[in-house]
Amino acid sequence: MKLIPILTRRTSDASDVPRAATPGARLGWLDALRGIAALIVALHHFDVLRMLPFGGAVWRNFDMGLFGVMLFFIVSGYIIPASLERRGDVRAFWIGRIFRIYPALIAAFVLSMLMLPAGDGSIALLRTGDDLASLVANGLMLQDLLGVINGMNVTWTLCYEMVFYFLVTALFTRGLHRHSGPIAMGMAVVALLAGTAVGTQLLNAELGSTRKLLLIVTPIVLLGLAGVLSGNRRLTGVGALLLGGIGLVLVTLNSRAPAFETWMIFATMFAGTVVYRAQHGQLGRVPALLACGFVIVAGVLVGRLYNHGKVLDLTWSSGWKAWSVAYLAAWVVFGIGFLLRARRFPKVLTWLGAISFSVYLLHIPLLRTIEPLLGIPPQPSSTLGRIAWTAIFLGVVVVVSHLMYRLVEMPMQQLGRRVQKAVDRRRPADPPKAATPPAATAASASESASEPALSGPRRD
Repeated sequence: MKLIPILTRRTSDASDVPRAATPGARLGWLDALRGIAALIVALHHFDVLRMLPFGGAVWRNFDMGLFGVMLFFIVSGYIIPASLERRGDVRAFWIGRIFRIYPALIAAFVLSMLMLPAGDGSIALLRTGDDLASLVANGLMLQDLLGVINGMNVTWTLCYEMVFYFLVTALFTRGLHRHSGPIAMGMAVVALLAGTAVGTQLLNAELGSTRKLLLIVTPIVLLGLAGVLSGNRRLTGVGALLLGGIGLVLVTLNSRAPAFETWMIFATMFAGTVVYRAQHGQLGRVPALLACGFVIVAGVLVGRLYNHGKVLDLTWSSGWKAWSVAYLAAWVVFGIGFLLRARRFPKVLTWLGAISFSVYLLHIPLLRTIEPLLGIPPQPSSTLGRIAWTAIFLGVVVVVSHLMYRLVEMPMQQLGRRVQKAVDRRRPADPPKAATPPAATAASASESASEPALSGPRRD
């Protein structure tokens, strides 16, 4: 019973306001990590291992996609709660998230549907036979938890990001957001105990219809979002509880992935939050090390225990080593980035981090578009041909992603800030009880500037 107080204990000189960062610092280490993760994920779907003489051994012992995904999730866990707490305003947080995600997502859907024929399996929005269910579920970004085919095969990770927003918002409005340590450990325990025991899509099976589930879930989510966008403290609290509650129900009873993967994803994100809290004196180093260490060990262990046989069809990995080594490697790379956080990183990596969301959304549609134009597959047989093909693919992806970032992401984020200011002028939000004090927080401000793109794709 003494563990929870220990895991939530702050250092003796801690304050609610993070320590100031170096003036002008943008936390380029986070951008660099996102850039690395985006590049690895793109190369994973490019199937780069098929071109390497030792690729088969790597594939059996290291899942590139899982590595990229988990690195993205750790970074999200580190920065998303910090963004909410820095603002101290739930409505501002959600307006920012909406304008950060949906414009780029909509643009990616439109471009993909224009580029790819109806028979291409990488784009399924409005191509499943039930257009209404497809549009609603993907519009809520909960499709993978509602038994609906992902609009693009890369968007399954957005569901986990969305539920994470639900949970973080609910915890913040209830004043429980500082308990990241026990939350992360608790979710890791669930992953260890549940394993593959929890069946997938239970709610769809019980209700007998995806549309029935949508009729229940959609009003709850919309009411919850209306509450958190209202600016009223009481309505915000109710809305946050609705969102957090429905999120927990869906991931517990209706996840397509095995339970150990689902709960390790959330444990990983909350462990990322633990790192942030320890860095800024909101949590002692020893409790933080205990919490993160337990999550890391659990993440490695669940692969060994459960990632076998038919489960591999759900995790899309080659075996337990591929899972466990990749999960551990994601934490190692994050740890190296964290230790080097005071250094300047190469601009190419921070630039890749900035465009990583567009890379995430567009790399598969672009791959499927340029492959037939170049007469590929089959893969080039010569070394020079393989190098040229890889360079062409990466060049097209980064150029188009840069254009998407400049023409869609940046203008829409700026519009979101204007909308937020206009809403605040017309109807100022009630200050929440859990709000961060409005003191100068240079570190938080710089972190906001580099909020990460959403998690990268892994499944084909």
